[in-house]
Amino acid sequence: MADRRPPTAAPDGGGCLVVGNYCHDVLFRDGVIVGEGLGGAASFLSNVLDPLSPNPSLYISKVGPDFLYSVSHAPVTSTSSRTTLFHAHFPSSDSGCGGGYHGDRLLRRVRACEPILPSDLPAGNFEFGLAAGIAGEILPETLAFMIDTCRVMFVDMQGLIRVFDPDDGAVGLLPLRSSGFSELLPRIGFLKASADEAPFVDVEEVRRVCCVVVTEGKDGCKVYWKDGEVEVAPFPAIQIDPTGAGDSFLGGFVAGLSWGLTVPDAALLGNFFGALTVCQIGIPKFNPSLLKSQIDLP
Repeated sequence: MADRRPPTAAPDGGGCLVVGNYCHDVLFRDGVIVGEGLGGAASFLSNVLDPLSPNPSLYISKVGPDFLYSVSHAPVTSTSSRTTLFHAHFPSSDSGCGGGYHGDRLLRRVRACEPILPSDLPAGNFEFGLAAGIAGEILPETLAFMIDTCRVMFVDMQGLIRVFDPDDGAVGLLPLRSSGFSELLPRIGFLKASADEAPFVDVEEVRRVCCVVVTEGKDGCKVYWKDGEVEVAPFPAIQIDPTGAGDSFLGGFVAGLSWGLTVPDAALLGNFFGALTVCQIGIPKFNPSLLKSQIDLP
């Protein structure tokens, strides 16, 4: 009989290896800068994983010598390229615009730091691996190396299928099967995709070989595996800036699993952190001890 329960990822030590670059984010509304700050999946992930994960995480990120921010996990400074820079363009708050990748914002990659190579990664074994690229910095060979050294592998789909217009840097998507990463899917434990990214993944096909988590913003998320699926309820939030919401979700999801939560409960925790993130501009601020008491982690 088919097992219709969600898969599990029981923790047994070893920490987490997180790979993905930091970046500089600049937010525009009606062509006017309304915010600047630290960005990149690693910054949002560490904001969740550091206070909540039972074991320490090791972060591998690259920046240029122009990197502006102090971070708790020092990146590698490239001597050949500057820090990755994204511009996010939002319409007028009363325009009612929406649709397209990233919904109501147009995201442009202005420049990209050099990629993260297998030789940049540490030797040794980890309980969890988290590939969280933002600008094409994670190569197929880098992901393969992570899979070899991490017992359970989590992958954010945006790092695999994003493409960038050569003229203006506008961020688009290509089908996963055309990305060079598809042959690695059977070795991945959990694949996270947004609702906009999911059509490029072919969820029905991919769920046969790994667990797929699709985040759906205000509607929560859905978890798909070979023999079943489950909807996970959202947390209400007033969206100010969606930047980093998927990263915060993934951090909460991984933290939950590291504490031994079931996959649906870990996804609910992910929804909680995603909702917190969209309510603020930049890296969200929260009280870790209060959060631990509210979500009843050990």
